[in-house]
Amino acid sequence: MNRRPTTVEEILTIEVKPEWKKGTKITFPEKGNEQRSVIPSDLVFIFYEKPHSVFKRDGNDLIVTQKVPLVEALTGYTVQLTILDRRNLTIPVNSVISPTYEEVVKGEGMHIPKEPSKRGNLRIKFNIKFPSKLTTKQKTDLKRLIPSS
Repeated sequence: MNRRPTTVEEILTIEVKPEWKKGTKITFPEKGNEQRSVIPSDLVFIFYEKPHSVFKRDGNDLIVTQKVPLVEALTGYTVQLTILDRRNLTIPVNSVISPTYEEVVKGEGMHIPKEPSKRGNLRIKFNIKFPSKLTTKQKTDLKRLIPSS
């Protein structure tokens, strides 16, 4: 008897969890191609992260960079941010923001895989916008207001 191969369709569902990282593997045992007298192979999916337009991931931490004018970097700045779960955060930064300063908001990063009730941190970095030019008076006023160390 001549047996032709038959096609069998099966729907497999993967519930993607937000804490999964690049390289996470999901295996469906024996769901791969079948051949006569051979155990079907496993079907393996490997996850990749699509880059986000605002956030970068570092482990369970989320990193975002904010542009801040120099005057606000020196006098105080409030970060207005919509995070991945669509909540709006208002984060006052009262420290002087230097080019290497980083504000850390605990518990606003990605979920931790083995402890889903815990989250990593949101790390806010700053890109300080310096003025392209200053008048002589502005320079004199700044020298008077900000002592050189």
